Amino acid sequence: MHMSFRTLAGAARPLAFATLSVAIVGALVAPSTASASAFQLKENSAAGLGRAYAGSVTAGNDASVVANNPAAMSDLNGTYLQADMTAINFGSTFHGTATDAFGRPISGSNGGDAGTTLPVPALFFTTKVSDRVHVGASFDVPFGFQTQYDQNWIGRYNTIKSKFQSLDTTLSASFDVTDTFSLGASVIAEKTSAELTNAINYNTVGLGLIQQAAAAGQISPAQAQALAAQVGAVVPPGSDGYARITGNNWAYGWQLGAYWKPTTQDKLAFDYRSKISHTLHGTANFTVPDNVVALLSNPAVAPLLGGGMPFTHTNGTADFTNPATADVSYWHQEEKYGFGADVAWTQWDLFKQLQVTYANPAQPTSTQAFNWHNSWYVSLGGEYYLNDQLTLRAGVGLDTTPTTAAYREPRVPDETRKLATVGIGYKLSQHFEINASYAHIFVNKAAINGAESATLDTLSGYSNDYGNLLSLSAQYKF
Repeated sequence: MHMSFRTLAGAARPLAFATLSVAIVGALVAPSTASASAFQLKENSAAGLGRAYAGSVTAGNDASVVANNPAAMSDLNGTYLQADMTAINFGSTFHGTATDAFGRPISGSNGGDAGTTLPVPALFFTTKVSDRVHVGASFDVPFGFQTQYDQNWIGRYNTIKSKFQSLDTTLSASFDVTDTFSLGASVIAEKTSAELTNAINYNTVGLGLIQQAAAAGQISPAQAQALAAQVGAVVPPGSDGYARITGNNWAYGWQLGAYWKPTTQDKLAFDYRSKISHTLHGTANFTVPDNVVALLSNPAVAPLLGGGMPFTHTNGTADFTNPATADVSYWHQEEKYGFGADVAWTQWDLFKQLQVTYANPAQPTSTQAFNWHNSWYVSLGGEYYLNDQLTLRAGVGLDTTPTTAAYREPRVPDETRKLATVGIGYKLSQHFEINASYAHIFVNKAAINGAESATLDTLSGYSNDYGNLLSLSAQYKF
């Protein structure tokens, strides 16, 4: 039987041992189709969304600055409590083909709609404690996603369900250096958690073990041919198992902001948020069909495992970093209207590869390349004050992707996005205000040029994505 199975470069053990590695790697880098690149989220301000986040921290009267630029708290005279909730509705459908490591077509559907609708909450508190000092606290979700494909889809060996989120608790303070210039700083406590499920191609695992053993001289070509025939009979294509991976970690970061009023009508702000480095600690559980158990325990196959047994419950760790960000925000104010712009940068280029290590000695350290690059978000937007109570908002934004077709895979079918947003604000009294906004996200077609699973199944095609955001907020000023 002729076999053309590709070897894993640099692998110290057979193919079976790679499965958990890539599974955990994938759990940490799956997508969200919201209003920021990859799995980054901006959804913590209904008022800001209405302007596509133009003037995100300079437009004023928005307590979300506690998390977005602490220096801008200097504009909030008094004590504010604000709650925001954004519903993220997104869709992602794949179109293409898949083959296993031997070039055989993989059966199954195209995965259905992998999107869902998820709530993203945010809560802010800020108060003025002296003529020049403000303090605040917030809870928000700066990174997150959830996607789920059909269980029998052609890319099931790459991903089925993926869920990832980072929850931030932020403490902030600002100081008015002068009447027109302020500085601010924040400390951030962040909990990141991940969950992943995917199928395992046990037919390819078995054939790969035999081919690598033959290449290493552990068995003769005749023995390899005989064993391959047995594997094909006992574990035919479609003999799938499933892996479920979970992990979480607490880590800490910081933020610095500056806020300047060059004129009575213009405001300019700069904010830098540090990267936050995590070491995710997780567990992996596997579903192994009876025929695969029989294969792995076969006296002729068991020696090929190198003395260890794969696909058993184990712990694992992976170093992972949420990127640093920088933002410049501008706002110009007139009596009946205001307009502004934002330019934001995200340091995705630090995300070159991910390395995973395991408690199970049969699982060698694994490394997967991603080679992302930095992304940019730019937006323009404004407000019109219909009267003292009612504000109308609109904006447009452009968000570039950190991914490329050469490295893109179904866990991150991310592409450049364009936003069109509208919003409305209403003051019920001098103390209480509500805001609502809507955004539609247009996403470029995301080409996937040969994404490989842990068992070297190859997926090629493209994803069509879209997004809808509906955001509500309530603010009370004491």
